[in-house]
Amino acid sequence: MHSGSCLCGAVTLTVADSLPNPNFCHCRMCRKHSGHHFASTDVPRTALTIVGEEKLTWFQSSENVRRGFCSTCGSSLFWDRSDRGWIAVAMGAFHGPTETNANLHIYVADKGDYYEIADGLPQYHTVPPHD
Repeated sequence: MHSGSCLCGAVTLTVADSLPNPNFCHCRMCRKHSGHHFASTDVPRTALTIVGEEKLTWFQSSENVRRGFCSTCGSSLFWDRSDRGWIAVAMGAFHGPTETNANLHIYVADKGDYYEIADGLPQYHTVPPHD
């Protein structure tokens, strides 16, 4: 089980499962949503419990995708595609060890010009098939 929260603690979350290895998304929207690339792990919706949902605000960033953030402190917490059985949770929201290792980078052609990706992980211009 893994728990986490936004910066102010108004929104808390619990994942009642192990966390899949996180991905780094470098697309323009994720960079604007998070302030850099978005590091997240895709967890089954059924494993996620959110407390403080009244403080969670959703922004519909495209036809099928919404992004969740705390309306009090502004912490970026979720990336949610409506037609999937999973939701992406921001790695920075978790308290304590996550017992994960970085997995891959996506939308690398959109990355900012102020950094390099030099960690040796696989890099994709789009999204590889998801399990």
